[in-house]
Amino acid sequence: KLRGEVRVVRAPCMGRCERAPVAEVGHYQVDDATVSSIEKAITEGLRFPRIPEYVGFGDYERGGGYELWRGCLGGSREPESVITEMEQSELKGLGGAGFTAGQKWKLVRGAERPLMAVNADEGEPGTFKDRFIMETDPHRFLEGMLVAAWAVGAFDIYIYLRDEYPASREILLRELGVLAANGLIDGINVFLRRGAGAYICGEESAMLESLEGKRGEPRHKPPFPAEIGLFGRPTLIHNVETLYWVPKILTKGAAWFARQGRRGRHGLRLFSVSGRVKEPGVKLAPAGVSALELIEEYAGGMQPGHQFKAYLPGGASGGILPARLANIALDFGTLDEYGCIVGSAAVVILSDHDAISDVVLNLMRFFEDESCGQCTPCRVGCEKAVKLMERPEWDEALLRELSVAMADASICGLGQAAPNPLLRAFEFFREELPI
Repeated sequence: KLRGEVRVVRAPCMGRCERAPVAEVGHYQVDDATVSSIEKAITEGLRFPRIPEYVGFGDYERGGGYELWRGCLGGSREPESVITEMEQSELKGLGGAGFTAGQKWKLVRGAERPLMAVNADEGEPGTFKDRFIMETDPHRFLEGMLVAAWAVGAFDIYIYLRDEYPASREILLRELGVLAANGLIDGINVFLRRGAGAYICGEESAMLESLEGKRGEPRHKPPFPAEIGLFGRPTLIHNVETLYWVPKILTKGAAWFARQGRRGRHGLRLFSVSGRVKEPGVKLAPAGVSALELIEEYAGGMQPGHQFKAYLPGGASGGILPARLANIALDFGTLDEYGCIVGSAAVVILSDHDAISDVVLNLMRFFEDESCGQCTPCRVGCEKAVKLMERPEWDEALLRELSVAMADASICGLGQAAPNPLLRAFEFFREELPI
């Protein structure tokens, strides 16, 4: 009945994988979208982001929030002791790379006139934990951000936020204003910058290029951002979840955090669980938890009529593993022998209703679409791989040769990791592929 009044366009990932399919009317996001629910949003004039209930400044402060930050400002905490505590906690960067946070702080602390950049541009398919944090408990993240900046001596903080997160933007703008009104960010400049939808800008150096107003393309390393980063200055870069854990660690102690975990791993983390499970969403679980435990203990089991078949342990770039390997610890380094990575902990559960050949082709199309085009191995490699995989019969030898070239010669992790799902499919799901 709305024919002629509505134009439907494809959209980039909105980071709401647990509520798919999702449509956006203006900036109003329709979860579990149907034709009728979209029509309803249009006819009711819903255009602005829906702001969920979240822990505001007052509630966070009444629960002990910002006591740590006030202690830092008041002199009861010293940067060196805070950095030491972070090192002892063994907290790693939870955006995907897994570099130890405390070591990064120590490196930047010794630099001259450092800056800080917060990577809130999560774009890995299946990842939505940073959005969840910003839309439910933003002040814990903001306090961690302020403490990190103080510890390294950075007075200018740049938050790089996905444009697909309009509710997060409204919340951050509102709560940063509250912090300013309460005198908690005096002498600190916090700049909230919107990204333009490119997946590649989740890569730290491409994010810096975008923040500088340039095309988002990865830089050659070294030098690393901790040495020469934003505007040529040493830069501390963290994602939202890493900073989210800082207040807990420094309040409860590094030993408390390090004691968490399963199978000999340390710490806690948020897993974005989606796919064929009954209760998809963000799950707080110990590092080292397995995919099977996430399904059975945290996600309510498989959907009715679906049998667990395979899973992506780390989003699109993390590879793909069969259900028989679902008891492996999910943490940095534990999946190396299988050619996979946990990355940003985006766990996508697949069932017997999913064709593996379709899954890996869809993932390769994603990388083809999101390649920045700077380097030939990634730009041409992804395009060529898609064309080869769209044929009725796949040329395995050529696809393997192409994968090696992409992994060895691409500038950044996008091109290097793009062949992961394909190569793991060759290894674990040969009988399902047209080879």
